[in-house]
Amino acid sequence: MPWLKHRLRDADVWAKVDDAGALVTDRDGRVEIVYKPADGAKVYRAGARNLAALPDGNPVEIVVGEPAPEKPKAEAKPATPATKPARGKTPPKPAGAGLNPDKVPHGAVEIWCDGACSGNPGPSGIGIVIIDGEKRAEISEFLGHGTNITAELTAILRALQQIDDRARVVVLHTDSQFSIDMLTKPWKAKKNPELVAEVRAIAKAFPNLKLVWVRGHADVPLNERVDQLATQAVARGY
Repeated sequence: MPWLKHRLRDADVWAKVDDAGALVTDRDGRVEIVYKPADGAKVYRAGARNLAALPDGNPVEIVVGEPAPEKPKAEAKPATPATKPARGKTPPKPAGAGLNPDKVPHGAVEIWCDGACSGNPGPSGIGIVIIDGEKRAEISEFLGHGTNITAELTAILRALQQIDDRARVVVLHTDSQFSIDMLTKPWKAKKNPELVAEVRAIAKAFPNLKLVWVRGHADVPLNERVDQLATQAVARGY
């Protein structure tokens, strides 16, 4: 059976397809993929919705090897006490630091956002879902040339720009730990300083902003949806 080159997040992979070039999925909607088009390559599985076909791809025949072992779920680690700051020094207050991280208040605006890039750098796009009570809005926007990081940061920026009342409690979910660190730690932006400064500025304007990291490709429905919206934007190219 042939294998066709696709884009999975920031990596090129080869996915199993039928003779018509359509993805061959199992009953869970997952597709067998390999990271190298070489005989004996280990076989992984990925959600079909996370794969974007590349326009210049040609099917290849590959005699694949054994399936790669499934990653075991990480066991929860006990919380460790926070380190006390040095005397005379006050640690920077992260966005949403005053919000209880273990409870999402009733009536909060929920945001899910993601960025995608083909080539890194290359064509990039963002996906956003905003839920406010019974209202739901989705955004799939092509950004043009960029990187995975610029797409992730721009997704956060665009999402927060949609909220008119900045006094609202806002819970923003992203699978980009780097983006969260840039907004909550006193890091100096070595790349894209203007974009980082813009995202930091709008985040500070939300006194009740809570940033939540979500593990990517872990079958979290809304995180999978924004990933799909982002990759669709890249595939459209406009």
